[in-house]
Amino acid sequence: MHRLIKRGLMFGNLIEVASPVLVERYNRALKHLTGKTTQLTDFHIDISGYSPEIGDELNDPLYLNHNGVNRQFILLSTEQKTAPLLNAKFSSSRGILKRFIAENEAQLFALTARDTVAGELVNSVFSVADPVRLFDIRRVEIEADTTEGTLRDADELAKLVDRFKGEEDAWYDDVLIADMITLSKRTGDVTRNPVRLKQMAFQQDNFWTAHFGGVYIFRGLDHPAAIARNDKKALGKLPIKYTFDFGDRNQIAKFFEFNDLVEPIVKARGIDASAILRQTMDFIVVDAAQEAGVDLTGATRRDIRALARAHADQLPPEYHGLRDLVSWVDNDGPWPRINSDHPAYFYSLRAADTPDKDLVNMLLAELAPKDVRQLFICHKEAFYAAYAGWTETKKSFVADFLDREYQVDKAGARAALFGHDAPMEEPVAAPTRDDLIARVGPWGAVRR
Repeated sequence: MHRLIKRGLMFGNLIEVASPVLVERYNRALKHLTGKTTQLTDFHIDISGYSPEIGDELNDPLYLNHNGVNRQFILLSTEQKTAPLLNAKFSSSRGILKRFIAENEAQLFALTARDTVAGELVNSVFSVADPVRLFDIRRVEIEADTTEGTLRDADELAKLVDRFKGEEDAWYDDVLIADMITLSKRTGDVTRNPVRLKQMAFQQDNFWTAHFGGVYIFRGLDHPAAIARNDKKALGKLPIKYTFDFGDRNQIAKFFEFNDLVEPIVKARGIDASAILRQTMDFIVVDAAQEAGVDLTGATRRDIRALARAHADQLPPEYHGLRDLVSWVDNDGPWPRINSDHPAYFYSLRAADTPDKDLVNMLLAELAPKDVRQLFICHKEAFYAAYAGWTETKKSFVADFLDREYQVDKAGARAALFGHDAPMEEPVAAPTRDDLIARVGPWGAVRR
């Protein structure tokens, strides 16, 4: 993984902790949450405060995520909101933490100026040893306080202030006044500067989990389903109408269609569909070259396409399906018949503009794993797992490509691939081939 780390493609955007004061605060919070401490004097942390260096030191990559549920967090700074989440077990965790920090930024900034905020993403289960327990997870609430209990003390002081104002003889209650003075020394004046964090809870209807080899749960849709990366039989009976695995291509395609979750890349507005498909074809060539033992060290895009021309008859069906689609887009060639059985089918789709588009793109990335750029952007865990099994030449090519063409403009790349323009009103006219796409897709209706 050294190539990825060197180029900032792994452990990138982590927050450095090198100040003795911050290290001491981190240790205090770590002790508070886990009973453990670190001997390291400098390390890096993600959005949740997890440090890969401390994980190695403790030989526990889940030291803030026991059993892979109810992730704990340590906030030293609001700057952590820009950091990634490492070892994610649920797709929603980073978004929840980022929103929590953003909506409480002023309060957290004040609290972390003098202490550490520690807490937990709390749901209704403490273990998911059985797949059916995943369906007990419906809401995630955030519990947080400083290691010195500032928020708890502030709430208590606010109650005492209310008593002092409301009780007739409060001026003569020496114990009440003494308690208020003691608490105010720790919290400050809560009447002028109230210290409170928003009580936040998040509905957990549709999500991915790393448990059981990777499972996508979509229960907040008109046509709910669970989709497993591995054999669905291993999950047993689940409390949802449909359960699929990656071998059920036709059923997954129908699930996407019935819930309006995807759109053909060639239909998407505001993107260069041909360029996106051609780049995906290049990735497929790279994958085929790896299988054939071809050395791609230093290969350019021109070299890859020359290789494709020279060995076109040896390339997999994904390549030829996308080539036909590009020919149709660029040259008004024959209409390609690519149904959901075709290996190129999921490569030709992207998520529609719905609240679940990130989760759908994550699933599509696993269904079309040879598109390494989409896999890296949409599903880091799956990308790193796949990367570990590649040849050195493919690792080198992919790392160079991502460093050269993605890192330089992440936002632009994401917008070009996954952005959605507002729909445009068009005058009614005679049916065109775009109308045919809207009705049945560029390859015909999905098989039932």
